[in-house]
Amino acid sequence: MNCYCGQPKTYANCCEQAHKNIEKAETAEQLMRSRYSAFVTANGDYLMQSHHASTRPIKEKKAIVKWAKSVEWIKLDVLETTKGTENDTEGTVTFKAYFYENGKVDVIHEKSAFVKENNKWYYLGLSK
Repeated sequence: MNCYCGQPKTYANCCEQAHKNIEKAETAEQLMRSRYSAFVTANGDYLMQSHHASTRPIKEKKAIVKWAKSVEWIKLDVLETTKGTENDTEGTVTFKAYFYENGKVDVIHEKSAFVKENNKWYYLGLSK
């Protein structure tokens, strides 16, 4: 079975690696995919850990986990990645995350900004 993020690997050989050690997410796209899988598995600790300290919504953790558990995640489509390689310190990933909520399919369409500090990628928020 493919990982929740859509990669042709098992969860254990893909996003779970980053969930256990954030440094395993070697690119901005890998971090973004691991964050999607963290929403699917309602892994609030990883969502907070992978969110940059300057924008981390600590007070919203319980609400985020509750919402993540309340929807049925369908799939992730990565549309574009700019920079964000192992050798970069910043990058963006544009994606669509599909989910089923309140009887209908909805989608999060976002261009996310990422930054690499101390050899770890972090989600900053919406790209400007």
